Amino acid sequence: MSTRTKTTEKKRTTEPSRLESFIDAMIDMRQTGQIFGEHGIGKTATFFSHLARSHPDTTLVYVPAANLTPDDLLVNAPVRDPHTGELVLRQLVMSQLRPARPFVLLIDDSLQAGDTIQSQLMQIACDWSLGEHDLRALGCVGVFLTDNESLSETSARRGDLALLDRMVTLRITANDTSWRRHLAAEYRPWDLRPVFSLWASLSPALRELLSPRTLDHVLANAREGFPLRWGLPLVDGERLRLAEPGPDGRPGQNRTAEILDRIAASVGVANPATIADPVRQVVRAALRNRWTVLLQGPPGCGKTELVRETVREGLGRDALYFSLPVTNVEDLCAPVPSPDGTLDNLLAAPFTGPEPKVIVWDEYNRPKDKAAFAKLMEVTQEWSLAGRRIENLRAQIAVQNPPYHLGRKLLVARNNIAQATRFTASLLVEPEDIPANEWLLTRYGRDAETVLEWWKHDIDDEGRAWITKRTLERLIKLHRRGLPLEMGTVYLGDGEYAPVPLTALVDRFRGRPVTGLRELARDVEAWEDRLRRAAALSDEGGGDSDVVHQILANAELSQLKRERAVVIRLVALLPAKLRATYLVGASERQQRYWMEVFGEMRRR
Repeated sequence: MSTRTKTTEKKRTTEPSRLESFIDAMIDMRQTGQIFGEHGIGKTATFFSHLARSHPDTTLVYVPAANLTPDDLLVNAPVRDPHTGELVLRQLVMSQLRPARPFVLLIDDSLQAGDTIQSQLMQIACDWSLGEHDLRALGCVGVFLTDNESLSETSARRGDLALLDRMVTLRITANDTSWRRHLAAEYRPWDLRPVFSLWASLSPALRELLSPRTLDHVLANAREGFPLRWGLPLVDGERLRLAEPGPDGRPGQNRTAEILDRIAASVGVANPATIADPVRQVVRAALRNRWTVLLQGPPGCGKTELVRETVREGLGRDALYFSLPVTNVEDLCAPVPSPDGTLDNLLAAPFTGPEPKVIVWDEYNRPKDKAAFAKLMEVTQEWSLAGRRIENLRAQIAVQNPPYHLGRKLLVARNNIAQATRFTASLLVEPEDIPANEWLLTRYGRDAETVLEWWKHDIDDEGRAWITKRTLERLIKLHRRGLPLEMGTVYLGDGEYAPVPLTALVDRFRGRPVTGLRELARDVEAWEDRLRRAAALSDEGGGDSDVVHQILANAELSQLKRERAVVIRLVALLPAKLRATYLVGASERQQRYWMEVFGEMRRR
């Protein structure tokens, strides 16, 4: 690197950014500052880092306006007058505005607040007061409002000149914050200069899609060895595509794979298409790294149970579980008057205490109401509730269904890109990513083997999509009670059930001859003879080789372990190219099993 380049890099990392200089100026001038910029460029993060570094005696009071309800900032409550002893109405202000030291008030997402909140924010912005309270007397030395101007994400646009004439407004881009410095420090020892150069070479439209926040998430997944696309958000159930708009406004060429591969190459890591056991791996990474993760998959495949089981294993205790369709605001927190004359918030008991915590938000895109979802957004975005940090919160896992499944629309809410980019990793979960089969085998034994053999061999892909693991469990229970199996499938209305034939399953339960791993073990000598004859005819084997290979490939690990001796005898007679497939895309436990089988096979 040339001396000039080194000097430029040093200057960039030591000089304050444009936003940092603006913050300092507004505090000195005691002016209300209004900041507009695209989502994910580091506006809020700059306030936290710069004030801690440059104004250590000043605390930052952060208020997420999009999550506020009218009683959060100010409420009228009966209190005892200290002079007369009579009950009188007093306006109680939120306790965060009495921090007992100088503070800067940051109102984030200010345009996303409702109409009632907008009126309260107008009073704060205009004369630094709230109700009967003077914020200056409480220690306020600066007031800032931030948001972006996208109409798809905001609920208001300021047009009142009486309000606009009270503020100093700065419009910024990603180049006006210190996100590069933050990422360079976060991802040492990687040299991110090639990544920054790649980002700067993209068009403005692509840089907006690949915001610094999203780039941060892409790098976080790269560091864990995950597919880099997991760092791209899911907007309305679809993975964000890095595509420039064409002349007609429609998305043009999809450059997602190209850009992500170049980022991976720049930091010297692979960009795998997939990994084994993705759900467990990403939950464990969330616990290690304090991530917020989104898992989206079809109903009934076992997502939530696997998440809760993995959290229990990694944390040593159960996760805090909330199902959004039945979660009220009062289940999270409630405002109450405090003895010092302020408005405090009581947190729900599970959020308090020093013990490690992980929150599972189930049915994340099916909130009961907007108020509850607003509070939830504060927790997922800021790891706080009613302005109070949740102590020792280690990870958050949100689980949801896609907007459409099997051609049918599900009753789920929409999101915007600002909300979607709050997740460090966003996964599209397929049923095969969930090891629910092992759970069924452990719990239901041979009946589970029967329904799984039917599910794997007797119905097509469309039928398997209709028959979830939840449905399989119902079918087992109905069989054990001697009830018609059709009742356990999805009922579509007007006497119609899921279009999946159950005749083959009924025959299996009645003992119809079939070929599975159990049958191979029962007649292993005959199958060895068949495989030898097939190998003698062709190096690629024959029909019997394919049958045995398919049975072994579809068998669960517990079944393979139970019939280990039989597996070793049969695998030794299969073509080498078929044996090699058992390691492709397998989990670590499955790969270990097959390596042990291959090793023992060679020793015989």
